[in-house]
Amino acid sequence: MSFHTYICSKYHKRIELSTPWVEEARARLTPELAAKIKEMKVDNEWKSAYLLAMLALPEASSPESFLAWLEQMSASDMAERFAGYSHPFPEDVEAFRSRLLTVFTGWNEQYFRFADPAIDAGLGTEARIRQEKLTGMKQEAFLDETTNGLIFKPISGMDKLLLIPQYHSQPYTILYHYDDTLLIHYNTRLYLGDEDVIPTPDLRILRSLGEKSRLKILRYLNAGPRTFIEISKHLKLSKGITHDHLFNLRSAGLITSYIEGENQVAFGIRRHALYRIQDKLFQYIEG
Repeated sequence: MSFHTYICSKYHKRIELSTPWVEEARARLTPELAAKIKEMKVDNEWKSAYLLAMLALPEASSPESFLAWLEQMSASDMAERFAGYSHPFPEDVEAFRSRLLTVFTGWNEQYFRFADPAIDAGLGTEARIRQEKLTGMKQEAFLDETTNGLIFKPISGMDKLLLIPQYHSQPYTILYHYDDTLLIHYNTRLYLGDEDVIPTPDLRILRSLGEKSRLKILRYLNAGPRTFIEISKHLKLSKGITHDHLFNLRSAGLITSYIEGENQVAFGIRRHALYRIQDKLFQYIEG
């Protein structure tokens, strides 16, 4: 996930790690590796890389095991695995495999293996907690709590949701739809900072309410779910500004997002999250 965050430049100003993280990560890379990675984009080929990582599970569950799995795989084996999905895979599969192996090996050796071990520990704890809750909660409630407000609309042929916790792209959640499977790299709200400082996810909630247009959105959504266009027209604001307001409310978990495949099709109010704001504030104040 750290690699996705690094190459997705549109995230850099909004991720909780912020732009300095990108600069620090780049400083760890050799000029040769940095140049190769700079050529990569979040496009269809990158979506193929995500699919490849998904197909490697569960046998390749660590960076080292995935790299070993990728290294021993032939171009024909890879093409055969890709052929089971409608997503268009790269024409030159061997060049694609070689390119991924080079940049992923370099990223692992020069950045990822030096990352704060608390990140991996925190994500492991998150995964165990969600696994324990999975059997004791209704599916809709489990998905809402885990993803901080995503509601998944049924799609013909899609019957699997693959939930993977991530840290580096917080507060974003990344969605990739592959035929019968929706891969959800969700924002865990994992905070590793100073205990005397209010956790960033909680601060995000408070900040998201400090703008009258966002409060107006919440009031409008109180009557029921609305599409992006309906919200934009109601606010009488540009699509760009409306998107920014919705991003802030969605990142704070104060509104739900209705998902079809990889697309947000509507938004609704998330009342139980609003009710919890006071508790979160007093939890911080009282220590």
